[in-house]
Amino acid sequence: MNSQTQLIKLTGPAGVLACAVDRPASAEQGLALLCHPHPLHGGTMDNKVVQTLARAFVQLGYRCVRFNFRGVGESQGVWDEGRGEIDDALAVLAASRDPARPDSPIMVAGFSFGAYVASHVMQRRQQAGDALLPGVLVGTAVTRFAVAGVPQDTLLIHGQADDVVPLDPVLAFAGEHQLPVTVMPGAGHFFHGQLAALRTTIQQGWLGRVALRQLAPR
Repeated sequence: MNSQTQLIKLTGPAGVLACAVDRPASAEQGLALLCHPHPLHGGTMDNKVVQTLARAFVQLGYRCVRFNFRGVGESQGVWDEGRGEIDDALAVLAASRDPARPDSPIMVAGFSFGAYVASHVMQRRQQAGDALLPGVLVGTAVTRFAVAGVPQDTLLIHGQADDVVPLDPVLAFAGEHQLPVTVMPGAGHFFHGQLAALRTTIQQGWLGRVALRQLAPR
């Protein structure tokens, strides 16, 4: 992403997983785990939407960890139809947590297939008792994978002109789970020409959800 990006390798369930870590210039506010699109269709941790997520959260003060799913780039293993890829994400999250700050905030985000993976990571970590910050799902692949139910303050962003995952099924999924959707007019699946606007939408929408969570009665 930039000259400050740290490339590391972590041990995953199917072997080595290649990762990229971006750190904020100021005090670290927490950890953001970012999941990339479909490995069999060119998806990698260097995808432009995933890098936009990283830029958004680095600017918000989060240490951002991107990684290649098994079989992508220098990550070992082979495609596992989404099941093993969820395990990959969980392994990267576990290895990336700061042992000196076990209660440090965590947020999970993903794009397309990565949004499917992120939804299951959120679900499993919530079931394990983690207090997660609102997640972010962009271009969520609801027509291709069984996306898990996520907290109602999850930020869903979708392009109005998405020709890979049409908007209507996403709205149906959101209605089923009582999730608001932020629709970006004219945007396609990869947000060509709209990445700067996407970054702003991510930051503003996510900060609004954090503020609302803080105001909610306990």
